[in-house]
Formats: sequence, structure tokens, C-alpha cells
Amino acid sequence: MDTHGSGPADPLVQIFPDPVLGSLTAPDSTQTMSFKEEVGDFCRKSCTVKNWKKKLPITLWAPKYKPSFLLSDIIAGLTVGLTVIPQGLAYAVVAQLPVQYGLYSAFMGCFVYCLLGTSKDITLGPTAIMSLMVSIFAGPVDENNLHDPLYAVALTFISGCIQLVMGLLYLGFLVNFISFPVITGFTTAAAITIACGQIKHVLGLSYHADTFIDDIKNIIKLIPETNYWDFIMATCCFIALFALKFLKSSAVKWEENADDETIPVWRKIIWKTFWLLGTARNAVVVIIAGVLAWSLRETDKKPLTLVGEIPAGLPDFRPPAFSDPSKNVTTSDIFQDLNAGIIVVPLVGFLESIAIAKAFARQNQYKVDPNQELVALGGANILSSFVSSYPITGSFSRTAVNSQSGVKTQFGGVFTGSLVLLALAFLTETFRFIPMAALAAVIISAVLQMVECRIILRLWKLCKLDLFPWFVTLVFSLTLGIEIGIGIGIAVDILVVLYKTAKPKVQAVNREILVLKLSHGVHYPAVEHITTSVLEKGLEQNKDDDDEERENLLPKAVILDCSHMYTVDYTTVQGMTELIYEYKRAGVRLVFAGLEPSIGEVFKQADISGFTSHSTVDNAISSLVDTPSLIVSEENWADDAIGAAVDKLSFARNTVQ
Repeated sequence: MDTHGSGPADPLVQIFPDPVLGSLTAPDSTQTMSFKEEVGDFCRKSCTVKNWKKKLPITLWAPKYKPSFLLSDIIAGLTVGLTVIPQGLAYAVVAQLPVQYGLYSAFMGCFVYCLLGTSKDITLGPTAIMSLMVSIFAGPVDENNLHDPLYAVALTFISGCIQLVMGLLYLGFLVNFISFPVITGFTTAAAITIACGQIKHVLGLSYHADTFIDDIKNIIKLIPETNYWDFIMATCCFIALFALKFLKSSAVKWEENADDETIPVWRKIIWKTFWLLGTARNAVVVIIAGVLAWSLRETDKKPLTLVGEIPAGLPDFRPPAFSDPSKNVTTSDIFQDLNAGIIVVPLVGFLESIAIAKAFARQNQYKVDPNQELVALGGANILSSFVSSYPITGSFSRTAVNSQSGVKTQFGGVFTGSLVLLALAFLTETFRFIPMAALAAVIISAVLQMVECRIILRLWKLCKLDLFPWFVTLVFSLTLGIEIGIGIGIAVDILVVLYKTAKPKVQAVNREILVLKLSHGVHYPAVEHITTSVLEKGLEQNKDDDDEERENLLPKAVILDCSHMYTVDYTTVQGMTELIYEYKRAGVRLVFAGLEPSIGEVFKQADISGFTSHSTVDNAISSLVDTPSLIVSEENWADDAIGAAVDKLSFARNTVQ
């Protein structure tokens, strides 16, 4: 009897004080700390020597550095440097920036990552996808189809700040919500978009295009105006690049026998030379193409489209500007023109970088810290913006070169950055002779490796439903733009996940004592489906038979295997209450098995009449077999407590699957 005269307390409301926002587990009896105490506890745990060393990983690997590591790091660093110089020039073209900005973006990240990064293999700098992001978000273009670098540098600083804050707040897990099909659909679309955008340089055409569709239209329209000198140059560069790539692959196979003492030293030297030429193939092709263009400099008619004049020397070290009064560009203009890029660029940059870092960490058997990688990438972008860089991230191709070159520590990046600085200081005068067709060939040969076709067959064999977000991401990225396509792809992928969550499978294992197994957890979107499915499989599958025959065909008891149920909400408890009520009315005993202790405690606190739980399905079966009578009498089904609970919940069960 209630001494306060307000009626009996609702056990469900006692557990879930707010049906929408209330706790999902039984109340904790321990006293909670105040906000001030929680902040103090967090500071005490954070401000330790061990934690600060994690934030500065160089303090962990530098004391273990061996003199024998130095030569390996120098070789790997210089090899990557020979790769990043031509790629930097080429990717600046993709970003629609003056080509020197590709080199401005190629050195500072190497130095910063040496201090803050947790992967020995990864190398930061300009990449194809980041360059494409810049071309989309870095403001308007001028008459030369180039963006104002002011926007790109501001975007670098903003992206770095967001990545740094995410890392410090341990938000690296957010990228886990972007599934593999969406990522591959996005990268495939990006690769196709980039490659198509470079065809104009292969053919020597000049036009402005904002999307993949615009590129196709302009190419078809202007193809009669093809510059055959540029086309021949690009074709020769393609052939050379693929030949050198094949040469490298062959050298790698030959080197598998390098320990064989019967092989002459001169042959091993030839193998290593072939490997180096194949690894630095971009630099080899660009240098040869530049020499050929230089040899034609005295002719009256310039047959090849060249990069042109490049400012000599290193960039100034200064904070990024967020306005330019001489061009009537204000801070609000910059933020307005950058638009969604402020969010998309840092997330895509981290997604690309952490995927590469994890892949090479697995391959070389070490671990990376995703949150520290965010800190390293954010710090690299912030400091890179001080040297006029556009947004940078990890490069897969250069990381592969770094790993294959035998890099031992992050110190290899110092030599990569130093080589880029030397090139900026002394070689910029020679870069003006590089043909645009050669850079286009370098870009296209690089991004074609990003096109994933085999994933279609894999997804078809393993999970056909995942083909849908992949296809949606690919198609909308190509037709509406990369930034819109990935947004739609993520939205569709979330809908697919919600669909799977709302439609878990209920599997019947046997008949006499029917075992129903839930395929995964039960949350409020799935409760209606689960209750309907459990009722149909346990009670209603013989509903067309007459009452007497149907009663004989009913199972003696039903065990609901909840071993995959890890959390519950208020709606779940309501649904389980209805199930127990319906089974009691049908004279069939419903038993729960495999509940987590915390979940079982929630159901016990709800005080549901007739609720029975066992630790495993086997224990539940043993208990039922030992029970003299499994059938619940017809007179007991209308228990007052369960009837009252169901009446109050006002269920209107939908019997449609």
C-alpha cells in the first residue's frame, strides 16, 4: 500500500526517469563526483610524464635511435624527396594553384610529423584528393583558371585547428562512422574526376570546368583543337612511366635472391639501379621532358605548353592572412567561399591519413594512435599554413616508397623536407621548362591506382546491400560534385545501418522447446519488428489451423537467446513486457537466456511478472526439461501486475512483417 496515497510507483519509471533521455541501465548506487572534482581528476590523469611523452612521440623513439638507422633514413628520405618534388608540382595543377604552392606544401609537414607522428612510414604532403578538395573549396578562380592562394592557405590553417582540437578531445573515432563502401566510392570518383580534369593538359586544351560532367562536355567540344605536340609528349610520358613501374616490379622480384652469394655484385648493383629508377620514375620522366622542352626554347613557335615562370626562393614564414584589402576580400568573404570545405577538408584529410597509417602499421607490425595522428596532422597543417601551404595529409604512394626504401624512424621525413627546400632554393628557375603534359601524365598514372573495381565483386559476394551506398557515392560524386557525393553517401550508409538495426533476424533453432536467436542488439527502432517476429515464429506460424490443432502444434516453451543484446532502452522493456504477456495468454512459457548481467538487472528492476532469465541457452533448456509442467495454466495468464502494465503501455501491435 502506498503511504503517500499516489498509487504504486511504476518500476519502469524508477529505472528510466525520463522515457526519452533517461538512463539505460539500473541506477548507480555510488556517489557521483562534482564537476570540479571531475575536472581535477581529468587534469591529474592528463598531466603526467607518460601522457606528455605520448603527445610528443619523438621522446619515445629518439632515445632508442641507433647509428645504423641513419643511413636507412637518409636513403628513404631522399628517395621520397625525388618522388614528392614532381608530384608537388603536378598536384598544384589539380588544386588550380600556381605550381610552386605544391612545393610549399611538401616540406613543413615532414618536419612536424617527425616530432608528433606515431607512424615511422607515413609521409605528409600534397595529395591528389586534398588537391581536388582545394580546387572545389578554395574560392573563385581568375582568368587563368587559378584560385587565389589566400583562400587555400586560410583553409589549411582552419583545417589544422579543427584536426588539432579533435585530437586533443579524443574524437578520432568519428571517422569510424564512414564505412568502407563509402570511402572507396568516394576515392574512385575522386580519381576519375582528377584524371578527367587532366585530359585537357594531355590534349593541350584550355577551358574552365567545375565538375566531371563539364570536363566531358568541353573535351568533346574542343577535341578538334588538340595540340599534337602535347599529346605526343603525354603519350611518351605514359609509356615511360609504366615501363619504369614494370622495371621496379621486376627489380623487387630479382632482389628476393639478393642473399644468394653466387650472384655477382655487379648484377645486384644493376638491380638496385633499376629499383631506384622505377621508384623515382616521376622525377626521371619530368626531368627528361623538361630537358626536351628546354632544347626547343630557341624556336620561334613554342610547340609545348609549359609550366612557365616560377618565383625563385623559399616562401616567407608568416601567419596566414584572412583578408586582402587590395582585392576587397574580407574575412567573412573567405569563410563564406570556403563553405562546407571547413568541415569536409579536415575530416577527409584525417580519414586518408589514418587509413594509410593503419595499413602500414599492420604490415610492419607496430601500432599507431589515431588521436595522436590527429594532433600531428593538425599541427602539421597549422605550421604549414605559415609557409603558404595548401591542406596536406598522408600520401599512400610516397608512404609506400618510404616503407619499401627501408625507413627506420620518422627522422626520414627530415631528409625529405630538406631536399624539397634545396629544390625551392636552387632549382625553381629550371621548373619553368616542365611541360604541362608531363605533369598530367604523372597525375593520371598516380590516380588510376585509386580506382577500385574489384570491390564490386567482393561486395556482391559478401554483402550486396553495401553496394548501394558505394554506387550512390560514386554516381552523385561524379554528377553533383565530390563534396555533395560523399555527404549523400554517408547519409545513405546511415540509413542502411538503421535498416539493418531495425530488421534484425530472428532464427528458430528447434521445435519442441523453441529457441529464437536474435542476430544483434535490440533498440527502439527494432522493437516492433522483434516483437512481431518473435510472436509469429513462436505462436502464429500455424494460425491457419483450427484452435485444437494449433494448440497441439504450439511449442511447450520458447527460449529467447539475447546473447547479442548489450544495451536496452525504455521501448525495449515495453516490448519484452508485451511478449511475456502474449506468451502467457497462449499458454507458452517464455524464457530469456544469455542476458548481460547489467541488462538482466534492468529487467528485474522493472518487476515484470513472469520474467525468467538464465545465463545460457543450455541452462534454460535444462531448467525447462526439469520442470514438471511447462504449460502455464489458462487461469494464470491474467496476472494483475502484467495486465496492468500492458494496459498502461497501450500497445497497438502491428502484425505486418
